[in-house]
Amino acid sequence: MREISSKNNQIFKDFQKLETKKYRDRFGLYLIEGENLIEEAHKNGAVIRQILIRMGDESRFMKPWMDEDSVYVTESKLFDQLAKTQTSQGIIASVKKPEFSLEDFADRNRRKSSGNFVVLDRLQDPGNIGTIIRTADAAGYELVIAMKGTADIYAPKVVRAAAGSLFRVPIAYVEDNDQLAAFAQKTGKRLVATCLDGSRFYYEENLKEDIALIVGNEGNGISRELIEKSDVKIKIPMHGNIESLNASVAAAIIMYESVRK
Repeated sequence: MREISSKNNQIFKDFQKLETKKYRDRFGLYLIEGENLIEEAHKNGAVIRQILIRMGDESRFMKPWMDEDSVYVTESKLFDQLAKTQTSQGIIASVKKPEFSLEDFADRNRRKSSGNFVVLDRLQDPGNIGTIIRTADAAGYELVIAMKGTADIYAPKVVRAAAGSLFRVPIAYVEDNDQLAAFAQKTGKRLVATCLDGSRFYYEENLKEDIALIVGNEGNGISRELIEKSDVKIKIPMHGNIESLNASVAAAIIMYESVRK
């Protein structure tokens, strides 16, 4: 283990840079914080590049699987500048973003699987995005697709809300509605949109398999063009003057309908 005692240390500066999307994209890395999340990353085969431990906590956090050459003991004042939780446990790691080929997944899925996908259509709230990823993992969904305009999947608040599911659920990116529709067709999935003018309630449709469930932007919902491209349009019953539900709540209701059936 080596020590970091200066803000000019290059490792410390690299961790600071990973707080912004530009550098997460450039380096292909993102940050995770907390003992449990780092253990989850290791158990699920994520590539952990470097680990920072707050000075005084090294004996508590060091594990046999950790490479001492990639572990840095960091002075408390410096560590606290990086910590994003109010009561940080004292350990942060940089993790390699998984490399994922949409084409390879399409070929594999077309041959073997009838599982479901969830599509994030320009969602912006990190808590919603992370919660949907976590719910998709729990409900057995095979893939999360982020449309262009969706907030960064690897932002710290998303990573915390996903609670380890980022290590298990593949994330794909599509540029536009046409690419999404083509990918859905190639993988044999029905595009399912939730909208106020849906012709049937969600529990009246068979959502058990082969669907790509679209979750719309928090303020504007699913784009009209994407609704028109969808194969199935459903709605969730609501009483009183309520017009919509929180995006992650609506997504959870529908994702677990496929589990129920």
